[in-house]
Amino acid sequence: MKKIFYPIIALLLSSCSNDFLNLYPETSLNESNYYKTDAEFVSLVNGSYIPMRNLAKTVQWDVSEIKSDNMDLQPSNTNIEQSRNDNFLMSSASIVHKSLWDNSYKGIYYVNKTLGAMASTGYVWTNENLKARSLGELHFLRALYYFDLVRQFGGVPLVVTAINSQEAVGVKRSSIEEVYTQIISDLTLSTDNFANAGDTHENGRASLTAANGLLGKVYLTKKDYTNAEKHLKTVINSGKHALLTNYADVFNPGKKDYVETLFSVQFSETLAELANTFIFFNAPSTSKGDVTGRPAVNLSVNIAIKPSNDLLNAFSPNDARYAVSIGKWTGPDAKNVVTDFFYCNKYKGPQNAILGWSGDNFPILRYSDILLMYAESLNELNKTSEAIPYVELVRKRAGLIDDISGLGKTELTSLIEKERRLEFCFENQRWYDLIRTNRAVPVMRALGKTIENYHMLSPIPGDQVLINKIDQNEGYGL
Repeated sequence: MKKIFYPIIALLLSSCSNDFLNLYPETSLNESNYYKTDAEFVSLVNGSYIPMRNLAKTVQWDVSEIKSDNMDLQPSNTNIEQSRNDNFLMSSASIVHKSLWDNSYKGIYYVNKTLGAMASTGYVWTNENLKARSLGELHFLRALYYFDLVRQFGGVPLVVTAINSQEAVGVKRSSIEEVYTQIISDLTLSTDNFANAGDTHENGRASLTAANGLLGKVYLTKKDYTNAEKHLKTVINSGKHALLTNYADVFNPGKKDYVETLFSVQFSETLAELANTFIFFNAPSTSKGDVTGRPAVNLSVNIAIKPSNDLLNAFSPNDARYAVSIGKWTGPDAKNVVTDFFYCNKYKGPQNAILGWSGDNFPILRYSDILLMYAESLNELNKTSEAIPYVELVRKRAGLIDDISGLGKTELTSLIEKERRLEFCFENQRWYDLIRTNRAVPVMRALGKTIENYHMLSPIPGDQVLINKIDQNEGYGL
């Protein structure tokens, strides 16, 4: 049997809950199901979020943060995949890139399956606002899956219907521009539907501001600064989001944030399959339970990572984000020599769970991101004086009060790059920022990395090249 380029995997989700934070585990779908209620359709929509949780647990870290100048591997790390990403030695045999590909297309399949069911069953929704919200979510999620794919692999197969395995084998790569056209189309449909969703929004779901914010980021990535400015300004003018006074509160799993955070991957420590394990591969490998608070839970020493020295040195002494982002533990190393170990401190240990389950959400889009992207768009449009106040908002929250009012365009460009690095460290933004601004090669070479222009794209998984006859990216073998 031929393998298709994304898994045809179906799902059955429990009946809809009023609390979206109670995410559903993934099992199987009875293809003969005939959906008879709004709640049953909403449960299908919920399933489209699930692969995003799988991706956020480790895959996105490996292909973005570890690749960037933000993170290095702890001495105990023996993970070949992470070492190859860290040193730009990726190959088509990469398990991590295969997982990114497969989970992304699984999410796309779920979206396509649900959109097809909504269009074909003839069901009349009792709540049209809820239907509009569901359509907004589905188009947002498909756009986000494709946005990650195109930024990692370049042109990829475009599929917008739930096709069968025979049809799937014949679908080849679309161009980068064609993928972005689809992403923009989906996000435009998403904003149109969310605008008609009334008061149906629930915390944790995609929303109108999230769709406009992501659309702004897509246009910024394409260097279409006029459209980026337009959509990012829409989020700012909505009045629905603001910077939290305390930067640390954004990452407090005890009180999940939906004011500054426009969209995040939802986790819960109530079940292993709903929980994240961020703290267990960020903690120093010899710290036992000192950092995690769970001495009985073994640390993932073979995939342990740490902040780079370059990142540590990038913070100024009075930057309040340092203590939130960077933790320090002093203790014995593997040779029993007492040493200072630095680690990612943004993602806290479990609050109540007995086992190694943690419930801190992973941010995808925050209001500070909107402000800095908006400032970048204005600056690129030669509106530097208009851009500066938005950068100041982010800096002042961090305790940085030095005057930047007289900066020119080039100086502000450099400052925005630095602010984005410090504001979003360990949030899987840095690598994409370096790619977007054509800074990846000079920045990484300055740190001694052997990086070439072809490394701006990742290798297409080998099974897609061999079985589905998809062209490999330049610079990579089979």
